[in-house]
Amino acid sequence: MSLNFSMRCSTVLPNKPTLTEKNLPDQTGKVFIVTGASGGLGKLLTKILYQHNGKVYLAARSETKTKEAIEEITAAHPSSKGELLFLKLQLDDLTTIKQTATEFLAKEIRLDVLWNNAGVMIPPAGSRTKQGYELQYGVNNLGHFLLTYFLRPALETAANIAPKNSVRVIWVSSSAADAAPNPAIDLTNMDYHRDEGAWMKYCRSKAASVVHSAEFVRRTKGTGFISLSLNPGNFVTNLQQNMSKMELTMFKLIASEPINGAYTELFAGLSGTITEEDNGGWVSPFGKVEKVRKDLVDPNLGGKFWDWSLQEVKPYM
Repeated sequence: MSLNFSMRCSTVLPNKPTLTEKNLPDQTGKVFIVTGASGGLGKLLTKILYQHNGKVYLAARSETKTKEAIEEITAAHPSSKGELLFLKLQLDDLTTIKQTATEFLAKEIRLDVLWNNAGVMIPPAGSRTKQGYELQYGVNNLGHFLLTYFLRPALETAANIAPKNSVRVIWVSSSAADAAPNPAIDLTNMDYHRDEGAWMKYCRSKAASVVHSAEFVRRTKGTGFISLSLNPGNFVTNLQQNMSKMELTMFKLIASEPINGAYTELFAGLSGTITEEDNGGWVSPFGKVEKVRKDLVDPNLGGKFWDWSLQEVKPYM
């Protein structure tokens, strides 16, 4: 099975950002979680949210690195009335996810937007989670799936008191989702006993985020949540650390400034133009709703992958 090399126009010719730090409304009273917020796009997004008085939990592995990011952001915006708090999150170990959620739920009753932003891209061959899952499936998909499951009570509370369509779960995917094969998820090979190559594994994990987002909509019907997946754009961050020199050189040809990726995530999470009609949709760079690849929102695939995910995380609930 080979990769699908079709590419959307918005991947190489991104839309102009429509929601930035310049026109984002005041976020006082709102509570956010950004996974992977200690660096990269997550840190840039957090900076914008804090600048506009949001309360942001920076969910990340390293307390030292995250606190350095918090100090940097607060120093840059001394007039902000927001809050930045470290939330320990180790996505490659499912035994720790419940504690992360429990810590958050002990402090907050509401969660307005969850950005499942953290991710792994092309790790060294053979990389696996503590439970033995291929690292990209484990971190990009299963870890976030379980975290989202535990945080539903706070999302439901927010949905009951917040403006309509404002409570959201954002599943950060990639243009690689469109490059995944069809079917994008092979439930007979989740452990990759049939090796498919580094890029295929990455594409499948990013397509899986889209499938989770679409199925989350079906599983939470009537709650008032909005669930969106997105391609933030192409940027040179620490995600590309395992690329070869040739791959990195080619990637740089289509790369943009990372702040634009934060704008894509900002649009998905907070744009007032997004409605129930967009639920389960796809946001392209740097902030525009587009149609999702049809097979990735297929209820049959979504149902089977959700049930598989649920079965895998059941011992850690």
